Amino acid sequence: MNRFLPFLLAAALLLLPLPGLHAQTPAPEPDETIRFAVRDTCELYLDFYRAAPDAGPCADTLRKPVVIHIFGGAFLSGRRNNPRDRVWFRKLADAGYHVAAIDYRLGLKGQKLKMDLSALPALRHAINIAVEDLFAATNFLLDHAAELGIDPDRICVSGSSAGAMTALQAEWEIIAGRPVAQAVPAWFNYAGILAFSGAVFSMDGPIYFRQKPCPVMLLHGTADRIVPYGQITLFNDQFCGSDALARLLDQSGASYRIYRFRDAGHEISISMEHNLPLMLDFLERNVVGGQRFLMDATLTDPGIENPGWNNAGFREMYKARQ
Repeated sequence: MNRFLPFLLAAALLLLPLPGLHAQTPAPEPDETIRFAVRDTCELYLDFYRAAPDAGPCADTLRKPVVIHIFGGAFLSGRRNNPRDRVWFRKLADAGYHVAAIDYRLGLKGQKLKMDLSALPALRHAINIAVEDLFAATNFLLDHAAELGIDPDRICVSGSSAGAMTALQAEWEIIAGRPVAQAVPAWFNYAGILAFSGAVFSMDGPIYFRQKPCPVMLLHGTADRIVPYGQITLFNDQFCGSDALARLLDQSGASYRIYRFRDAGHEISISMEHNLPLMLDFLERNVVGGQRFLMDATLTDPGIENPGWNNAGFREMYKARQ
């Protein structure tokens, strides 16, 4: 049974590389920075990038879809205004979609975690408060939809690694009718989820969708050693990565896409700009168009950047962060 622990903890900590390892890229400024919540004396902000008015499938409407983006960083680091991300935020806005890049509380920041099951409650807490902060940002956008020009029926979420896990977890919480989802209106659900190397985590038994979720796009490396591509079950705890989630989504009748990047590692978690055409097609067909457009593709893409840390495991990554 101990053979599961390194993989379970690697998935649990969702460790990303130390900052500053990427080449600098031009960083467009957001159109507006807004405080959306105060939690535990922590002020949470979002950077808002306005959609180009005459672009995209909603060019003829005053209210545009919005994509909330949740950064990655192991629930212990990261920031909403990473220069690398700001490049594709502006490209997405230029294509006709508002973007709201949000803060959230980092529940594992400053914690010393052991490589055993004692880390899992801390992980669950970190996920829960990240989901709570996503729901707070969602409520803010709903309350201010008219002034921001947002279509309240087309609020999507994208996420990278820990952010992808938060996005998928939030949708699962809504569909499952779990208590944390009472933070959003009873009528509300997201219009789409875009998850780059994400997973859903449960300490309450097997994960399943009891109702059809919103459209979901999953992108994952099949050799990811940090966030599980498949499924890990130990006692009453379960991680479902993209491969396992695709099966559950198919069983639920959901509109979904999965892009399996053959032999790729965790670099897929930062491939948003590279995969922007896939994102735009998903948003146009599955979200705005309402099509049940299904895709299950296995890709080999040498054009995706190899950052050097992408095939590291838990031990190397955790050591680098200490």
